[in-house]
Amino acid sequence: MKFLRHYHDSYMSYFLMYFFFFFSLAFFSGFISVYLMDQGYSASQVSFVVSCSYILSVIGQPFIGQLNDQYESRYVNSILLLIAGTLGVIFIFLKNIYLIALTYSMVLAITNGTNPIIERMAIVSRFKYGSIRVWATIGYAVATMISGYLYKNIGPYSLYISFAIGELLCVIGILGTHSILPPVEKTIEKISMISVFKIKYIPFYLIIVCLFYGITNVHHLYLPAMLKQSGLPINNVSNVIFFSTLSEVPVILLSRFYMNRFTNKQLLMSVFILLFAQFFTFSFVSSLIIQIIIVFLTKTVATMAFVMINLRIISTIVDNARQNTALSLVSACKSFSSILFQMLAGYLIDFTDYHMFYFVLFVCSVIGMILVFFFKVPTNKDLKVFH
Repeated sequence: MKFLRHYHDSYMSYFLMYFFFFFSLAFFSGFISVYLMDQGYSASQVSFVVSCSYILSVIGQPFIGQLNDQYESRYVNSILLLIAGTLGVIFIFLKNIYLIALTYSMVLAITNGTNPIIERMAIVSRFKYGSIRVWATIGYAVATMISGYLYKNIGPYSLYISFAIGELLCVIGILGTHSILPPVEKTIEKISMISVFKIKYIPFYLIIVCLFYGITNVHHLYLPAMLKQSGLPINNVSNVIFFSTLSEVPVILLSRFYMNRFTNKQLLMSVFILLFAQFFTFSFVSSLIIQIIIVFLTKTVATMAFVMINLRIISTIVDNARQNTALSLVSACKSFSSILFQMLAGYLIDFTDYHMFYFVLFVCSVIGMILVFFFKVPTNKDLKVFH
């Protein structure tokens, strides 16, 4: 009992929650394109499976949010993640593409539904943001490296057993935390997705969100398969993803030095410049070594930075009582845009090649820079989201 008292709301509980949530995610979805293609499925079928997961995520996001509003968040998310772990084991035995799509979608819908709550924990906890959130990056990176070894030497099914074990350890962490979300201010206005959508700047911002997540999600999905097709062994592919993921660490640990210093517009432009550099390289530079270097320098830096930028922008333009709903709306837009881009990406790769695929992403990154240039998002200099 003494141990449990010390464990409650301890740094160890947050470590377990963050590390193993993203540790599990890497095992389940990090190599899904390689796994399905090795099973004989085409790129368009891979995109079909992943697109289904985003469709179910759009549907499930409000439901999971409502459950967390009505019941104790620790128990709600613990039960959901245990269900996801069980489905991960079932996934091993599935051969029918529709059953694969359904099971994969259910797991990702649960993961995407709980993710905003897990993400905000680093902001509202009594610990510094960087000291907690960094374990998510390390967990994902470690799992990615282990995945390549397990896939090659034991078999692809070992990834999904590891996923289930990781989910269990994540639940142990969640149960030790104090509270998933703090109470927010009450408001006379009924809080809904529509009321948030009517807030000034939100519609234009959501277009930028859709574009950013649409191109980055398909990039992350097909990067391992592209590197493998280029002649890189699967264990080396996992090493590339591992080291590129670790590049998030300084981005997180140093966040308080730049996130509160630059304007929201400058921060948004910076991530699209990183996307521009990535996709320009994959479109016009054929050297695998240079492509790998660019992956190290930019791949996860852009996406991790956008996670923090999103929290800052929502905190700036949305009142505190509706920020959780706004974050759910952003997550829904993320899933919706990914549906469209996944289907487009699958057909592009099947009927053209990876160079054309990345050229389209390059054009989209340019469009994103133009949109950000015209986005007159305000910046609250007194707001210090990261400490």
